[in-house]
Amino acid sequence: MRDYGQYCPVALASSVLADRWTPLIVREMVLGSRRFNDIDRGLPGISRTLLMQRLRHLEHKGVLERVPIAGGRGHEYQLTPAGRDLEGVVMAFGEWAVKWMFSEPEPRDVDPITLTWWMSRRLDFERVPDQRVVIEFDYRGDDPTRLWLILDRHESSVCADHPGFDSDVTVRTEPVALMRVFSGLTTLREARATGSVELEGIPRLTREFPTWFLWSPFASAVRARLARAAEPV
Repeated sequence: MRDYGQYCPVALASSVLADRWTPLIVREMVLGSRRFNDIDRGLPGISRTLLMQRLRHLEHKGVLERVPIAGGRGHEYQLTPAGRDLEGVVMAFGEWAVKWMFSEPEPRDVDPITLTWWMSRRLDFERVPDQRVVIEFDYRGDDPTRLWLILDRHESSVCADHPGFDSDVTVRTEPVALMRVFSGLTTLREARATGSVELEGIPRLTREFPTWFLWSPFASAVRARLARAAEPV
């Protein structure tokens, strides 16, 4: 990305972050993605070539660095102190959008694979059972999709093919309905009450299921906005 040729902090920051996809790449890394494929998975629509170009740009600017994978081949990415300091910037971006631009999710904006991937990164492993748990997501709608989220030993993985294990909990829903829960527009309890999200499986695990997820990092801002909108004028 070209510099703006202005002696201005906003111009300097824009030369680092204001290119297409770059803030979302930083978002993925702030939320914990370190490997190329994981970052790519959270950004449907970006080409792998462009992603590599953006990662090199951020490395050149001192936002991230490549480090060898411990005990393996290849490398992964980690944020530098300057990159970690961008967490507040990313959160401020999102909270500004919640305040001024956020609206109901549209089907075209909700990809079930990406949604399930985001949920896999927003787990409260202090509450997730120590045993292996297989969660099946049965997404209904115009393009039915079935995915599996496997929780095992404080690690999670998303599978597009049957993992070879029986499902312990099955979630039946449409992508938009689950996104409304994830984003904070409604609660899982409310979604289950209306039938837009259905849970079935081992009773103990279905009861505990709502406690396993931290949901969107912007969910609290969304709930605060809804509360303000409901206040009498």
